[in-house]
Amino acid sequence: MSYTTRRAVVADADGLTALYTDPSVIAGTLQLPFASPQLWKDRLSAPDAPLMLVACTEDGTVVGNAGLHTNLKTPRRMHAASIGMGVMAAHQRKGVGSKLLGALLDLADNWYGLARVELSVYTDNIAAIALYKKFGFEMEGTFRKYSLRAGELTDCYTMARIRARPQ
Repeated sequence: MSYTTRRAVVADADGLTALYTDPSVIAGTLQLPFASPQLWKDRLSAPDAPLMLVACTEDGTVVGNAGLHTNLKTPRRMHAASIGMGVMAAHQRKGVGSKLLGALLDLADNWYGLARVELSVYTDNIAAIALYKKFGFEMEGTFRKYSLRAGELTDCYTMARIRARPQ
């Protein structure tokens, strides 16, 4: 199957709602279950919305999402951004995550000039950790009891990819 990656638009709200209804996506992210299409419309249309990408199948179905959250209003953190992403279970391990992460890092490196891209990932999300390592992310630490997931406080790793900024 072939996938395209593009910037998310307000019309993707229903697709993003479906994506973040997938139990494996909810289990692997900090999103809450049962988000409404209106929540996604509001996020995508906000003037300070982060850069959000979607991965779509040939028929236009949204199967993945990734966001680059910059710190443009915080001068001492302008060199850094955080990322978040999710891929539907049926499309995991098929290159969707690599395609989304590659596109985000291209933007981070070649258009934003970022020196640091950071993320948090659940310690039991082995596939995501492997993906991040493949793209040069390194472990920086563990956030103990970081997030409530299905009624349990769960640990996360903090990972980052450091890149020298162009002169």
